[in-house]
This record gives sequence, structure tokens and C-alpha cells, in this order.
Amino acid sequence: MAAVEVADLTVHYGPVAALRGVSFVAEEGTTTAVLGANGAGKTTLLRSMTGLVRPDRGSVRFGGDELTRLRVEDVVRRGVAHVPEGRGVIEELTVEENLRLGGLWRRRSERDGFDAVFELFPVLRGRRHQHAATLSGGERQALAIGRALMSRPKVLLLDEPSLGLAPIVTGQLMARLASLSRDEGITVVLVEQNARTALSIASRAVVLNLGRVVVADRAEAVAADTQLRHHYLGF
Repeated sequence: MAAVEVADLTVHYGPVAALRGVSFVAEEGTTTAVLGANGAGKTTLLRSMTGLVRPDRGSVRFGGDELTRLRVEDVVRRGVAHVPEGRGVIEELTVEENLRLGGLWRRRSERDGFDAVFELFPVLRGRRHQHAATLSGGERQALAIGRALMSRPKVLLLDEPSLGLAPIVTGQLMARLASLSRDEGITVVLVEQNARTALSIASRAVVLNLGRVVVADRAEAVAADTQLRHHYLGF
């Protein structure tokens, strides 16, 4: 069953085409890696899927709903959460206060939400009363993802979650992201520069170049295509 269907998505910034007829399907309860060089259109894709950018043409459908014309808060209410690049936590607030912000549209109890986040990211339990400014880079990324999970999303969109993290921290983070789709049934769309790591946890991969889809295939098929990897993914 398709969780998210992106069809013919086209976005311009003035005369510049950021996305050119992008189409792919993210199946329910799987991880889809969106890969490509800087400027390929990956961030614009996620922003278009959550209403932050209005496409010129095309559609994003989830659960029978067309998302591209909805307000951002209505997209969240329908079960789609977006973690943008940059670990955008509020440093002046504690870990617990940041998480509470993410649960504004939550339907389950606040305690259930906290328990689920702390089970996924145990380090945050011991930091819950600390200000976000005191956290390491990996802990801030965990908090940003945990805040998104407080809304109990069915779809989680992540933009460069490993950016700036040490390799060992990246590995730990990716393992936890994999468990979200495998154990929790959340559909994850993962934008990553670290293509090798992203492919290791994804079921499918979409490779973008200059706003177009170069290939959309099984992650293992993309990882095995040496020419494709060298030309578009840099490894």
C-alpha cells in the first residue's frame, strides 16, 4: 500500500527550476532515501511535501489527501512530520519543553509520547531537564527527531540528519531511524548526503540530479550500480 505518492512535482524559484517533474512512491512502513549532490533539489522536495513551498505543478498525496495546497499545520495534523536541516531546537528551552512543543497536535497522552521518544533515544531521558543549548550535536539531532515524533506521525521527512555528526554517532542515529519504519511502521523519507549510510538502511532510493529523477529503484540495486554511484553519489 502506498503511503506517499509524489507525481510530476515541479517547482521554480523565479526562472530557476528546482524540481522538474519529480515522481516516486514511498511505501507504507519503509525508508526511502533521497540522494543527490548539492543543488539537486532534495530540500525543495521535502519542503514541497509539507506545504512550505507551493509547487507550480504536480501533487503529493497521502492517505487520499492532496497535501500541496494545505497549510503546514494541516499537513502535520494529517500525520506528516518534517525535521529540517540544522537541528532547529530551541536552545533556551529544556529537552522536555522542546518535546512538549512537538506534541501540540498529539492525540495520545503526553506521557506516552515522552516514553516513546525516550525508548528510542535513551540519552534524552537523562537530559530532560537540561537546556537544549547544553546538548552535543548528536543529542540535539535526537531531540529534533524526538520533537517531531511527539506528534505521532505516520510519515517522517528528514533533511540531512547526519550533517556534522561523527561517524559513530551517525551510525547510531541511522540504526534508530531504521527501527522507526521496521518496528513502528512509520514511513521515513530520508534526504542524505551520506549516500552509503542512507542506502544501508533504506528499502528504496530516489536519486535526483538538477531537479530530475535519475533513478528510483530498490536501495540495494542503486548501491550495486557502480557507474551510477560514481557519477551521482560520489562513492
